[in-house]
Amino acid sequence: MKALALRLATHAVLALLWLLHWLPLAVLAPLGRALGLLLWVLARHRRHVALTNLGLCFPDRSAQEHRAIAIEHFQFVGRSLLERGLLWHASEARLRRLIHIEGPASFADEEPGPVMWLVPHFVALDVAAIAARFSLAHRRGCTIYQRQSNAVFDAAMRRGRMRFGNIQVFSRQESAKPMLRAIRDGEGFFNLPDMDFGRKHAAFVPFFGVPAATLLTTSRLAHLLDMKVQRVVAEMLPGSQGYRVRFLEPWEGFPTDDALADTRAVNAWIEEEIRRMPAQYLWVHKRFKTRPKGVPSPY
Repeated sequence: MKALALRLATHAVLALLWLLHWLPLAVLAPLGRALGLLLWVLARHRRHVALTNLGLCFPDRSAQEHRAIAIEHFQFVGRSLLERGLLWHASEARLRRLIHIEGPASFADEEPGPVMWLVPHFVALDVAAIAARFSLAHRRGCTIYQRQSNAVFDAAMRRGRMRFGNIQVFSRQESAKPMLRAIRDGEGFFNLPDMDFGRKHAAFVPFFGVPAATLLTTSRLAHLLDMKVQRVVAEMLPGSQGYRVRFLEPWEGFPTDDALADTRAVNAWIEEEIRRMPAQYLWVHKRFKTRPKGVPSPY
């Protein structure tokens, strides 16, 4: 009975997202911000996680400043939830009008060898994925995702992310061999380097001066496959202005033979981008949940 209720509730939420995508962004965005304020009140645990992260990363700022950033962040999270329907269902023409692309977006399509897009977890992450797909005319792309425990939502997410047909999605729980084969066959790799997945394949690398379990895979994979690396950052713009996706110039001198030094460089770059728009980074993620031995969890 509980499983049936969950399925019905999930279908209802997905239907609501489909209905909401017809709204103009000038209406949808304020609704998302309102949802975010409601989540700020109700989601006490995630509120605690966000404030803890902000306190660790910005110790020089006051508690009032941490709270202000966190409240704004929750509003962006609310937007990202409601606007997911827009990204999953709106026409390509509408999305192209809303997504403002800056920089050498065609680099991956023109580069003959393997390419990695390096994309940190800002709230407009899914917008960056769509912009990357739009940049591809001659090659396909691939990425890894975290399989959802809710099978109905997982299927909807996969459909939404793969609907333009030039990208395939591999589950993190599966073997890496199909993904490696896809990259070797010429598919661009959309890589998310900044989540805490535990100690496996990771090292404790400073993130705003705090040791954070960070995958060394970005450097190792780029080195193994001789990949060119291009950094990509997406942000939500106010109201009906849509989104901005910045494709930076290919990262010269990356990777090196030193995976640890490369990973420090990745974290340092992400810190720079966070300082540009602190409220849009994914602070509700437990970035410091894996601790060095003997160090208690900050959460």
